[in-house]
Amino acid sequence: MYAEDFSAAVDFLSTQSFVDRNRIGVLGICGSGSFVISAAKIDPRLKAIATVSMYDMGAANRNGLRHSTTLEQRKKVIAEAAEQRYAEFTGGEIKYTSGTVHELNENSTAIEREFYDFYRTPRGEYTPKGSSPKVTTHPTLTSNVKFMNFYPFNDIETISPRPMLFITGDNAHSREFSEDAYKRAAEPKELHIVPNAGHVDLYDRVNLIPWDKLASFFNQHLSW
Repeated sequence: MYAEDFSAAVDFLSTQSFVDRNRIGVLGICGSGSFVISAAKIDPRLKAIATVSMYDMGAANRNGLRHSTTLEQRKKVIAEAAEQRYAEFTGGEIKYTSGTVHELNENSTAIEREFYDFYRTPRGEYTPKGSSPKVTTHPTLTSNVKFMNFYPFNDIETISPRPMLFITGDNAHSREFSEDAYKRAAEPKELHIVPNAGHVDLYDRVNLIPWDKLASFFNQHLSW
């Protein structure tokens, strides 16, 4: 569904009089970086592909950061999600998982603090109408487990000869995903490391986002 959104955007843009359908590029940030790659593998209309602070949502859920999740832990999550399907199918309460914590304490990790500073403060907090802050950023357990079957980097080399740009912060906890994708991708490709930047910094820290790199990439590859 997430990957399809990008192709649907191309469907729409290609019908607009001010858009050249042969010169459409795409940018995916965080989890959308892996969704963009998944879309680009089967949608050649995406002519230039860039990612920023990319998360491989499949690997993150299967293996955890730096492969910190064991197979036993993975199987436990899968089993819990399967049982939860019974509960929800029979009208039971929906169960949410992962996402951003709602409070910090002395035991909070650096990653929890980083996401909290964005998603739980005016910097980036947003609650859709009719929803609740208690569930924002939290996927349902039964839907999130589907990422176990998500392998966006498989066949990434088939995107070539369309160019790919991977941007990540040198201090980003997600850096491993951009490096993995870059290693697997075929030419032309580029890995750009932003000095003194973490993962969330590249969401909105305008003094750290490499605007010139993004502009030159798309100008180079989408111009005649």
